[in-house]
Amino acid sequence: MRTADAYLRLATLGVGLTLAVVAAPALAFDGTKSDDDVVAAAPPALKSMDEAFRSGAHWLKTGDKEKALHSLEYAAERGHAVAQWKLGRMYQAGDGVAQDDLKAFEYFRSIAANHADDNPDGPQSRFVASAFVALGHYYLDGIPNTKIKAEPERARQMFDYAASYFRDADAQYYLARLYLNGNGAPHDPRTAARWFGLSAQKGQCKSQAMLGAMLFSGDHVPRQAARGLMWLTLARDASRASPDETWVAKLYDSAYAQSTEDERALALVYLKRWMESRRE
Repeated sequence: MRTADAYLRLATLGVGLTLAVVAAPALAFDGTKSDDDVVAAAPPALKSMDEAFRSGAHWLKTGDKEKALHSLEYAAERGHAVAQWKLGRMYQAGDGVAQDDLKAFEYFRSIAANHADDNPDGPQSRFVASAFVALGHYYLDGIPNTKIKAEPERARQMFDYAASYFRDADAQYYLARLYLNGNGAPHDPRTAARWFGLSAQKGQCKSQAMLGAMLFSGDHVPRQAARGLMWLTLARDASRASPDETWVAKLYDSAYAQSTEDERALALVYLKRWMESRRE
């Protein structure tokens, strides 16, 4: 098993930032907020970080982002991983707070540093895996005007860890894209197809689309047109509600137009088997 120490080095080497989120609660954000201030701002009945997290999650659901922020900060500064993840997502999206990728990065890095060796089947493993994926994107593109520069190889390491240890479908998809494009990883379409396949089996629609297109055209893998059309059909159906995934429908339409009647019929057989296996 890979250890947290190894990946902590990957996440922190050369960055020069402190984990202010967990290491220095008295200076958690702007250098002026004290730990007592956070406690005072939190609901008075809170006595533990778990209670603070539950309160924060409640306020998020009700739409009171200010109260949610105070409670989640209280929990996050005491090491609550899911509270840190929620705050990271809030700062990443500018949801109820000023958008700040560096603060989001610090939260995600804290999770990765402290929870890399968590049980991959544990209740919070998906949040830890998501934090690694978020770090991968930040390392892939960098954060302008900060010390976080674009480092595609480090991005690959983040995606690889979440893909391998936590078996995260999104991480497997993004890792496959790096191998397919030769960005931060060797150009290796066969390895990309393997990661797309693992992710597609978990229902990740973008991986299903990419695997389907490769199989249909025989792109660096043996051509299996009917099976490729099956994956493209699943991807199209899963992505219909997402306006950002119109490329999936285009891949399906192109493959369907080129397919034969026999290939379409066999694809339906494969699709039926897939659906039956998912119900078992």
